[in-house]
Amino acid sequence: MMITADRLKSVQEYYFSKKLREVRSLIAQGKPIINMGIGSPDLPPSPEVLDALKEAISEPGASQYQSYQGLPELRDAMAEFYKNKFGFSPNPTSEVLPLMGSKEGIMHISMAFLNAGDEVLLPNPGYPTYAAVTKLVQAIPRTYDLKEENNWFPNIEELSRKDLSKVKLMWVSYPHMPTGAVASKEKLATLVAFAKAHDILLVNDNPYSFVLTKNPTSILSINGAKDYCLELNSLSKTFNMAGWRVGMLLGNSENINAVLKVKSNMDSGMFYGIQKGAIAALKSNSDWFDQLDTVYKKRRNLMFELVDKLGATYDSKAAGMFVWAKLPKGSKSSEAYIDELLHKKNIFIAPGTIFGSNGEGYIRFSLCVKEEKIREAISRF
Repeated sequence: MMITADRLKSVQEYYFSKKLREVRSLIAQGKPIINMGIGSPDLPPSPEVLDALKEAISEPGASQYQSYQGLPELRDAMAEFYKNKFGFSPNPTSEVLPLMGSKEGIMHISMAFLNAGDEVLLPNPGYPTYAAVTKLVQAIPRTYDLKEENNWFPNIEELSRKDLSKVKLMWVSYPHMPTGAVASKEKLATLVAFAKAHDILLVNDNPYSFVLTKNPTSILSINGAKDYCLELNSLSKTFNMAGWRVGMLLGNSENINAVLKVKSNMDSGMFYGIQKGAIAALKSNSDWFDQLDTVYKKRRNLMFELVDKLGATYDSKAAGMFVWAKLPKGSKSSEAYIDELLHKKNIFIAPGTIFGSNGEGYIRFSLCVKEEKIREAISRF
């Protein structure tokens, strides 16, 4: 057997990749599993998006290699989207980079800016990919605590007292995944000031900005943020295009060019038809966002009923497509609890611990489940 690279010793198979094999096995045995673990939108993209894709695939050159930077009109649409929704007006030529999903951007950013031994500040709890990619590029992960009593926001004063001399990059995610906590512009401004004071590149991962949020916010809308921050965004959740793999990275031209150097050596451009569909999505009017929220609000209200049945507690004002719930006192560990729910009630949800040690005692429910399935889950109690 070929000896694998040492970097593979630093990471494990992604939790959902492994756990879903177990779930599929139970389904194959005839178990009526209701999957509430994954945030993969089950709703379709808009008809305009699908029509744009259909029309594009028959255009001359549609199947040829595309630009590493995407179509100019796609970058224009992304820039216009940020201007209209967030009040930030990037230069579409040099400050916007389309990605094949924002998850790819996590790797590209890490490869562009991190050397072996550089330190990276990671949220606990937070998206597991930040830590995995940090280890894969041989940088050193340093977690910072996020706690419910501080509305899942870092204690900047406490963090500033630590030795940050080797820290080069910091990951944040607001609206926060997995908790759904939102950060005001004032809070985001403290993060930008922190990054500036300590010469750290701050990256905000922002794919949930338009799911059950009253005031969508970008860290790049903070005055002076562009020189110290990058922001990732995605069409996956906002436009029900998860499998299309369309994301974007925004920031100043120097940082964008650094990421482009990596990206241009790893792919050969996004399929033309997908780019055309993405352009149509980004031009969606307010009706699209209202309809999306209407569906998710109904689902969330039903999910609250289910969580109430379990005796867990939650923040009813949290954003995003998940319900993050605290288990009642005296409960089993998060992983033991969800395994019991899986095997006794045939319901799969995510344990908070997959997002970090501060997720112990919490569980997460996805709203990417049809209303009738949520009602069925409620009836099992």
